[in-house]
Amino acid sequence: MAHKIIKSLFLLLVLLNLVSNCAHAAPQVPCFFIFGDSLADNGNNNNLVTAAKVNYRPYGIDFPDGTTGRFTNGRTTVDMIGELLGFNQFIPPFATARGRDILVGVNYASGAAGIRDESGRQLGDRISLNEQLLNHAATINRLIQLLGTGKEATNYLNKCLFYVSLGSNDYLNNYFMPSNYTTSRIYTQDQYAKILIDQYSLQIKLLYLLGARKIALPGLGSIGSIPYSFSNLCRNNVSCVTNINNAVQPFNARLVSLVDELNRELNDARFIYLNTSGMSSGDPSMLGFRVIDTRCCPARSDGQCIQDSTPCQNRTEYVFWDAIHPTEAVNRFIASRSYNASLPSDAYPTDISHLVN
Repeated sequence: MAHKIIKSLFLLLVLLNLVSNCAHAAPQVPCFFIFGDSLADNGNNNNLVTAAKVNYRPYGIDFPDGTTGRFTNGRTTVDMIGELLGFNQFIPPFATARGRDILVGVNYASGAAGIRDESGRQLGDRISLNEQLLNHAATINRLIQLLGTGKEATNYLNKCLFYVSLGSNDYLNNYFMPSNYTTSRIYTQDQYAKILIDQYSLQIKLLYLLGARKIALPGLGSIGSIPYSFSNLCRNNVSCVTNINNAVQPFNARLVSLVDELNRELNDARFIYLNTSGMSSGDPSMLGFRVIDTRCCPARSDGQCIQDSTPCQNRTEYVFWDAIHPTEAVNRFIASRSYNASLPSDAYPTDISHLVN
């Protein structure tokens, strides 16, 4: 009798395991489309004439495929969100996505890109958000060819997750670079945030017209606190760091208001705000980070790692990989809380896991 009970329990466990595997077999959304800057770029800048590309060592030292053009030591936040969504492959960059690759989505992100077309131009070529949207329109034409009709493509896109994360370069590589740009002389910080959000609103509404119905919009992090800002833009002046961090707060506040407005106006779609600066505001040592104010790799004057330099060994203890970008360990933390909020303040009005289901 006992033998039969054990055998039945064993079969039940096998069955539960099979059900569990089946539940994880298909991603929660059919596709994942990413618009962004260097925090999400996975190789789109590799063949551009620009300083903002990282297709060299030690970038990718902890990534399964090695150096790919990701601006970190391993996986990006969007790589990990893709994994949490159930994708068993990384979303391909627009630059190399071919054929049926695009059915899982496309990553359009470009290092140095901004909401404004001119942002980041001193670094060389980059693919601004307006250009990323044009690239998405080209992808939709390819989807129509694959799926048969425009209606089929639209129905497909309606089910996908769209992640749109820009704005940092409109500050770091525009507003706070007065030797190259006039914006800080023309606009107050609040006026500039309004102008950025007004343009962003039009760009996001265009994405809606192109079929997006589930859209995640991360806010800007504390960009004044990155090593590049502290040493290059602020010359170790603490009040300057505070000024830069304060400047992005009106942008984030207006982005929250925009999410409310979009959810009201476009009520067959859902928009969420991800509070990345809030997620990062706790005590880093509680998460195992020991080095919070300096980079892991030796860096160039523009903040990127020196080619073929030797990075730190204890990378999981560092917040910053180079002087601008976080380590994989930080990206994992942000991805986890974006997908499944630990605090009510992490995401508004809900997190990614509830947005997609």
